[in-house]
Amino acid sequence: MIVESFGTSAVTIALLISAVATAGSLYLSEVAHFVPCKLCWYQRIAMYPLPVILGSAVLLRRRDVHVYVIPVAALGSVVSIYHILVERFPRLESSVCDTSNPCTVIWTRHFGFETIPTMALTAFALIIAALSIGVASDRQLVVSEKEQ
Repeated sequence: MIVESFGTSAVTIALLISAVATAGSLYLSEVAHFVPCKLCWYQRIAMYPLPVILGSAVLLRRRDVHVYVIPVAALGSVVSIYHILVERFPRLESSVCDTSNPCTVIWTRHFGFETIPTMALTAFALIIAALSIGVASDRQLVVSEKEQ
């Protein structure tokens, strides 16, 4: 049911998620003046191109964009997971992080656990899930057409 009803708009939903994540990231640094650490920058490097790629895919009606977006979102997820671990266990912090702006600083915490890297991981995971559902929907369409 979810695949059938949600799949056709999967790229648009992924676009909205990536746009909100990008806008939120820019808000936190430019308006709230939170200084991004190196791991935050790596997460941004993975997120910032996604609205452009997904927006182009929506405009051009390309549904095969998952081939490009899922690997980038997966890499961003890995960085987010590592960042969450560094926040929770500061001894895991490596030479990647800057001593003047450490990756262990928690700028905001919502619901007792939701920090900036957790928000980024959530966005990456939702993008991957939306596009995966879109792929499943496309496969169901192909199977349905072959059966007719």
